[in-house]
Amino acid sequence: MNKRLKVMSLGLSLSSFLVITYVLCVLFGLLVSDRGMHQLLGQLMPGFTWITWPSFFVGLIWSFIYGWYVAVLFAPLFNFFSRRSSELEGK
Repeated sequence: MNKRLKVMSLGLSLSSFLVITYVLCVLFGLLVSDRGMHQLLGQLMPGFTWITWPSFFVGLIWSFIYGWYVAVLFAPLFNFFSRRSSELEGK
């Protein structure tokens, strides 16, 4: 049986995961230690600076975008190679 990944489900799942992870990273940086956290987030998310409210929302937006970026590329690639391997196994 060949299951296909749906871009919509994967995009929403990955984006939610990355947004939650981003919020946890910011909270960790604020509550425990910001050792390197602000540098990493600033490099990954253009427009992000440690930490202002507008910058926090910029990070949320980038996290959401990155989730969709991965989903839009990964789902079709997975589906293509999954289909190809099923075809090869059937021969």
